[in-house]
Amino acid sequence: DVQLVESGGGLVQPGGSLRLSCVASEFTFSTYAIYWVRQAPGKGLEWVSGISPTGDKTPYLDSVKGRFTISRDNAKNTAYLQMNSLKPEDTAEYYCMRGVDHYWGQGTQVTVSS
Repeated sequence: DVQLVESGGGLVQPGGSLRLSCVASEFTFSTYAIYWVRQAPGKGLEWVSGISPTGDKTPYLDSVKGRFTISRDNAKNTAYLQMNSLKPEDTAEYYCMRGVDHYWGQGTQVTVSS
C-alpha cells in the first residue's frame, strides 16, 4: 500500500532549525507533486508548501517564505522541508501529502518553544 512516512520533528527553541523528511513507497513518487501541510492544536490543516514533480515549482505559504525550503530527491523517493528561524506559531503536526488524491502520512510533531 501507498506509504508516506514523515520524520525529523522535535522540540526546538525559537530561531532554531529542523529538517523534516518524507519517505515515500509503493507508488511512483517522481510523478506526483508533494505538499507539506500542518495542523496546529485546535486548528485545521494549513498548507505550508508544495513542490512539483521535477522540483521546478515550489510555492510557499507567505508566513514561511524565506525561512522554509522544500526540496525533493526523486532517486531516494524522499521530500524534505528545511525549516529555519522557527517561530512558536510554527508549532504543529507536519504532514507530507501527495498530489492528485491528497494521500498523506502519519505526521511528525514540531514544537517551537523556549
